[in-house]
Amino acid sequence: MAVTRAQQPVVTTSAPLPLRARAAHPLLLLTGILLVALNMRACLAAVSPMVGEIQRTFGLSATASGLITTVPVLFQGVGAPLTPRLTRRFGAERVVLGAVLVLGAGVLLRVLPSVAALYAGCVVIGVAIAVLNVSMPGLVKREFPDRAATMTGVYSTTMLVGATLAAGTSVPLEHALGGGWRASLGAWSLLALIAAVAWLPQVLRSRQERRGAVAAAAAPAKPIEGIWKSPLAWQISLFMGISSLLVYTLVAWMPTILADHGMDRGQAGLVFAFSNLVQVAGAFLVPLLAGRMTSQRGLALTMVALNGLGIAMLLVAPVSAAWVSATILGVAQGGSLGLGLAFIVLRTRTAAGAAQLGGMSQAIGYLVAAAGPVGAGALRQLTGGWETPLVLMLVLVLVVGAAGWGAGRNRTL
Repeated sequence: MAVTRAQQPVVTTSAPLPLRARAAHPLLLLTGILLVALNMRACLAAVSPMVGEIQRTFGLSATASGLITTVPVLFQGVGAPLTPRLTRRFGAERVVLGAVLVLGAGVLLRVLPSVAALYAGCVVIGVAIAVLNVSMPGLVKREFPDRAATMTGVYSTTMLVGATLAAGTSVPLEHALGGGWRASLGAWSLLALIAAVAWLPQVLRSRQERRGAVAAAAAPAKPIEGIWKSPLAWQISLFMGISSLLVYTLVAWMPTILADHGMDRGQAGLVFAFSNLVQVAGAFLVPLLAGRMTSQRGLALTMVALNGLGIAMLLVAPVSAAWVSATILGVAQGGSLGLGLAFIVLRTRTAAGAAQLGGMSQAIGYLVAAAGPVGAGALRQLTGGWETPLVLMLVLVLVVGAAGWGAGRNRTL
């Protein structure tokens, strides 16, 4: 389908909220967005330190244990395309509220004393996060049309902060609560409940607006026609998908790569934690820069170059350059996440279009990303070393560069 230059006048297909309504409770809105964002990665990161205990509790194999972290990623991809239909039918506010409540229910389901419940909870969590992943860019674009990229940076940073806090506090929380891994993981349902309560005013506000004359006269939002045939949409989707694959692969294997090359496992864990912390800076700063540019090609290539450099350092000097590569990869991974989300709001003209592009790009993205950890582990087992997986990741970096060059063009769907 045809695309237009981003600087041309925008004709929205869905009525924007009146300024007075948008600004009625900005602090409540911002608080709700941030609390929802905190939930979008926390319950995934919290489970990683507990996988060993879960494996021992149920007597799971290594492969079955790996599915605890892989299943939610897979179902993020499966659930993403369904979200635009839900938002058009029920409204973004109600969809977000429902997804947060379902997320909390999935967290509780995951800690029930049953293997079936464990994996069912992982499925529910993945679908709920998928709905939030797709809904939030459209909401941000609608509520902050002039600062969409900035707000994207804020909520993507908050997601990473939630993940970092969850990974760091899971074990201390287990000791503090005294109920084993179930108490520690189940406690994160409280964060979902808090976010739901904080988001409730937005649902009530949207209901009042729908009853008003402005909402009654608003033209219905129209989806982007032929989005699955659009080269630009595919370039954004591939940028997000392969960037996510690189992130999830290193999340799964970076500490093991360092340990297999002789680094103490405790130190390898610290290096990995530091890299995750640096991601926060990249996720915050890169969308801010993207929003100030008419073309983000240079920014995309910078993230690609940093990814390539960090992976190359893991390949040639994994231990001696560990802290440097961790820093570079942290900036690249956080920045790529933020830039991919910024593309969704910068390359669409309406909130409905952002939700639709988010559904496509994140469906492709998470289905691609889920293959990374499994594929890297299989190659490691087949070849007996990490050289082949890392070289393949460098090849994929080149593909990300080509996709980012196209996605960074000053065009809109």
